[in-house]
Formats: sequence, structure tokens, C-alpha cells
Amino acid sequence: MRKAHPRARLAGMAIREGLLAEFDHEMAATMRLLTCIPEGTLAWRPHDRSRTMAALAAHITEITGWSEPILDRPRFDLSEAAAAIVTEPATLAEVLHAFAESSRAARMRLERSDGELNAMWSLLQGGQEVFSLPRAAAFRTFVLAHVVHHRGQLSVYLRLNDIAVPPIYGPTADKHTRI
Repeated sequence: MRKAHPRARLAGMAIREGLLAEFDHEMAATMRLLTCIPEGTLAWRPHDRSRTMAALAAHITEITGWSEPILDRPRFDLSEAAAAIVTEPATLAEVLHAFAESSRAARMRLERSDGELNAMWSLLQGGQEVFSLPRAAAFRTFVLAHVVHHRGQLSVYLRLNDIAVPPIYGPTADKHTRI
């Protein structure tokens, strides 16, 4: 019996199932990268205007927390949001624990029906709509793609410190045995 093409299986898959698969893949790759940060490099930054390695890792964790306003609220007004103070983790253990907890909470929020994930979500500024997207699209853009963007920055930070970069979407220039 011939196996169905992977995209054919996705075509009939619920939105939630697709998002969960994508989320699990990206968070696992992100955790692999975070575990490569040596304790002694948390304060390192490539430039004065750049974040430290710890601050970048904390921001990646913060982004997964954006699942709450996207998936639990119909809209989010940037002007009403209190300026979040993200503290830099002092140890790699803090980085990994915070990311694991934030990712776990975000994944639980994805337990929605297709109707809920297709519901429109709006980003506002001072009560004025900036744009509206279905929740699933907003989650992909502001959580998944944003984590991937900053994960790319972190991989450059690691490379600039001569730290092996683990496989993310395939082999890297470094020797790693598994993806």
C-alpha cells in the first residue's frame, strides 16, 4: 500500500494539529540551541547596541508568552500594555527553566478548536486597529516566526563565540550526531 504524501495528510489535518506539530518542532530546535549557551557567555554581546546572550534568550522566552494575548483575548492594545521588564537570567538553568515553562503554557493554549483558531484577532495602538488576522496566523507570525528570527540571532552569537551550533533544519558546519 502506498503511503500518502505528507502534505496530503496535512490538508485534512485540523488547524490545531498543524500548529502543534510546527510549535513542537520549533520549540525543540530552540531548546537544543539554548542548551548550547555556555554559562560564562551569558553577559556577552556582539555590539554595544545588541542584547546580551542572556537578554536574547530571555526575549525568546518572552515571545512564547505572547500566546496569551493572541489566543486568550480578541484584541491587544499596545498602548495599554505595561512596559514589560524582562530580567536577564543569571544562569543557564534559569534560561532553560523559563523557556520550558513558557513553552509549556503556550502549547496548552493551542488546545483550541479550528473555529477558535480561525477567529479574528486584532492588534490595536491607542484604540486604533493596526491590523487583524485569524488567531492561528497571528500566533504563527508573532510567536513562531518571531522565535525563529531571534533563534537565528542566537545561533550567530554562538558562532561568534566559536560554540558549535546544533542542527535546526538539517546539518550545520559543526559535528553533531542527531537532529
